[in-house]
Amino acid sequence: MKTTAERYYAAMESQLSEAILNESTLTEQYRVSILICKKAMTKLKRYISSYAFADSAEEIYFFKELKPLFYSKYIYFINIYNFLMQLPPCGEEAIRAYINFHLSDLQRFFDNNKAFYQYYRSRSTHMDAIYYTRGSFDVLMELEDFEEDEQYSTSHDYKLSKIIAHEKFRDYLILEMAKVGNEGLLSLNGQKVFPFKHPNWTASQTDAVELLYSLKSSGAVNHGNIDISELVAIFEFVFQTELHETYHKLLDISRRKKDMFIFLNRLRNSFENFINDKLALVLLAAITALFTAATYLHS
Repeated sequence: MKTTAERYYAAMESQLSEAILNESTLTEQYRVSILICKKAMTKLKRYISSYAFADSAEEIYFFKELKPLFYSKYIYFINIYNFLMQLPPCGEEAIRAYINFHLSDLQRFFDNNKAFYQYYRSRSTHMDAIYYTRGSFDVLMELEDFEEDEQYSTSHDYKLSKIIAHEKFRDYLILEMAKVGNEGLLSLNGQKVFPFKHPNWTASQTDAVELLYSLKSSGAVNHGNIDISELVAIFEFVFQTELHETYHKLLDISRRKKDMFIFLNRLRNSFENFINDKLALVLLAAITALFTAATYLHS
């Protein structure tokens, strides 16, 4: 089952990559992407409808790990497509207000599902048998996303898909907000301009978040008068990468027990070693020069 579902997902990802290359506009890319996801979801459902799970553990794995891979992509693409279709054509304030409206709407969703969201974020498992097995639907629970097909749904698998999609959509909106008023980063043909070859960020994403929040909180950039989303956008632009769930990575950093500032301490130690090595070379050169001079004077 796992292998088949993963094969379907890989095929879907391949088709999504082709859509990015073949479609001329963003809205068309996302429209086609929605159709690709829907087709893959239908194929997955058809397969599972004739499959018997070996045990509850396999059933939980499917509805918790596999099915949301497909559905979260589908919801995410719908979110962006609708966002782009109603995006104000011009006016920085109008665009900011439009983005803030969507961000507020997402926050309401997370607030309304706080208990389950915390369960998901904490990677808890004690309620998995209730949330991710069929037939465990509790009519007393507030489950607005419960699907009618009880053979292909659990009480929370669709809600989980929405959470994953909405987190990713929130990251997208934050990046779009940072772009407002920064059109100077774009050339006439819409391609981002950078005078050098983009370097690769070879540390982890959590390391990047640790660095960026340190730069902001220390006032090292604009005396601290810069939103973290702008720093993230600049980082993503320079290194041509994407930072996901920056706030949650910050929370993970704050929960560290032994060493909260792993990356910063590594930077300090590396720089200290660099300085010590340089000083050692300078000292060696000075000793060599003195020895040479002494030899010359006594010759």
